[in-house]
Amino acid sequence: MKILVLNGPNLNMLGIREPEHYGKETYLDLVKKIENYCKDKSIECEFFQSNHEGALVDKIQEAYGKVDGIVFNPAAYTHTSVAILDAVKSVSIPTVEVHISKVEEREDFRRVSYIRQAAVKTITGLGTDGYLRAVDFLSDYLRKR
Repeated sequence: MKILVLNGPNLNMLGIREPEHYGKETYLDLVKKIENYCKDKSIECEFFQSNHEGALVDKIQEAYGKVDGIVFNPAAYTHTSVAILDAVKSVSIPTVEVHISKVEEREDFRRVSYIRQAAVKTITGLGTDGYLRAVDFLSDYLRKR
């Protein structure tokens, strides 16, 4: 089983940007945490982070036929990107939407999620452990298919 872990804009600034919402773990800490977790479960994982919408769309399209599932924190593009929604829909790869903070309890605009329309599950407010729950969900979901 292979999972693509995608992260959108500003997640490269984890540990620096608003630690009251996103914690003190860095992006590298996050990658290592997920790698170790997946390794213990014999799941192959690939990582990609970009601050550019088109790069994320390209990566989703490139994943077609190459990965079994996607764990995706689209960050600010959650609330704005029909292009990312369309990319996820077009490849039909089971995708779990993840947010470190509890977006539904923050600013009104953060409650809108385009990608949720294409996601098989959404996980919010668990910090970076939400990524691990997403891996678990995808693993179970894919085994049942």
